[in-house]
Amino acid sequence: MTGTAARYLYLARHGEASSDESELTDAGRRQAALLGERLRGVPLAAIHHGPLARAEQTARLVGEQLDGVPCRRSEAAGDYLPYLPTREELPSEAADAWIEFLHQFTAEEREQGPVLAAAALAEFTGTVTGDEPRHELVVTHNFLVGWLVRAALDAPKWRWLGINHANAALTVIRYAPDRPPAILLFNDTGHLPAELRWTGFPPELHV
Repeated sequence: MTGTAARYLYLARHGEASSDESELTDAGRRQAALLGERLRGVPLAAIHHGPLARAEQTARLVGEQLDGVPCRRSEAAGDYLPYLPTREELPSEAADAWIEFLHQFTAEEREQGPVLAAAALAEFTGTVTGDEPRHELVVTHNFLVGWLVRAALDAPKWRWLGINHANAALTVIRYAPDRPPAILLFNDTGHLPAELRWTGFPPELHV
């Protein structure tokens, strides 16, 4: 009888991008290479990445530091609005600012994002079939990291808002049989030198 085994989901935001977000900066390329070095020795089965250039380039540079780990493009790993909360769901002290922020998204983005978010949960989370643990890396964007961390904590759906992730930082979630998900690391930048940490992160949140 086939059993179930643990999944270790490694989440990384892409490296620092150029102002038009069409490619990585020199700093972003260094971040990606160092992230790849950090992951040497991890038995990754695959590197999934979103369709945008900054995620694809990061995944490729990470993969160059590893031995034969396949890179796979996934729409579910892209940059999108995972959930659109109502004002009533939000804390009163933050509601005005967050509603204003969310209004910048188009009707199409509001419709498609939650569909992709559901696909990401189905594709990347939960235990795996078989007897061996699986380790997978998803190179993605800030919103999806927040969405998956929120889901792992069983927090309200709106709570993806306000969860920030630095460029090329690492988060690891473990999904084990008969246990709730466990966040083993969050926004870890230990593999980056000081000058490459905190990029893509709001300055007021640097610590």
